[in-house]
Amino acid sequence: MKKWTFSLLTLALVLVLAACGNNAKNDNSAAGNTPAAGNDAANTPAATEPVKLVVGATVPHADILKFIAPKLKEEGVELEVREFTDYVQPNVQVFEKQLDANYFQHQPYLDEQNAQNKFDLVSVVGVHVEPMGAYSKKLKSADEIADGAKVAIPNDATNGGRALLLLEKQGLIKLKEDAGIMATKADVTENPKNLKFIEADAAMLPRQLEEVDLALINTNYALEADLNPVEDALFIEDADSPYTNILVSRPDNKDSEAIQKLAKALTSEDVKTFIQDTYKGALVPAF
Repeated sequence: MKKWTFSLLTLALVLVLAACGNNAKNDNSAAGNTPAAGNDAANTPAATEPVKLVVGATVPHADILKFIAPKLKEEGVELEVREFTDYVQPNVQVFEKQLDANYFQHQPYLDEQNAQNKFDLVSVVGVHVEPMGAYSKKLKSADEIADGAKVAIPNDATNGGRALLLLEKQGLIKLKEDAGIMATKADVTENPKNLKFIEADAAMLPRQLEEVDLALINTNYALEADLNPVEDALFIEDADSPYTNILVSRPDNKDSEAIQKLAKALTSEDVKTFIQDTYKGALVPAF
């Protein structure tokens, strides 16, 4: 009798424990507490957010950046291009971290801006050369430059010196031997045609063409004014000009993955072909 009683009590205890275990399982399911191994969402890696780069540029640099933007997006870099019409703000805004980088200038200009403004901006990669040209609304060739002609040149140190060096190469003036890229009007030692130099902001030079006999204009501003450097310039720098336009950033982000992807895209074969086909000699790839 005792054995039967003990057996019945044991059976009842087993049934109670089984019921409790089943209820606990049901409670977990109702609460969404399914095992992690069966949770597909838990095993799915989170999508990587694209890295955004904000780059300042003038024309035609901005157009080159826009050309590579889709390719960079495929590589996880979202490129925002901010266009400028001056040579000052792009460097200021990179230094102040309003921009991640800029693309509009050559190394001599960057060196001058760093020294003048106590910037520490750095070159990332060289991309293309924009040969400076001499333009006129009044003359058909350099041979027509008359005595006392008015010649407009950029008023910033490096591009002003660059213009004077180009005039010297054409035999129109002679400069002090050590004048170099920083040459100014004061460095002119011979001026047989008594040229009258007028200094103006580089961006304003195309507008000066009606008032002067000759203007030395950077290619980006020539293109904005619908001037074709290859066809319209009376004379122009050689294709081997040392003034390579560069991608510029800061020491703290120069080696970042996103900036390096941008640099690689700017020096790709696709960009070389784009520059050659689009600008037909007005811009020359430097890589």
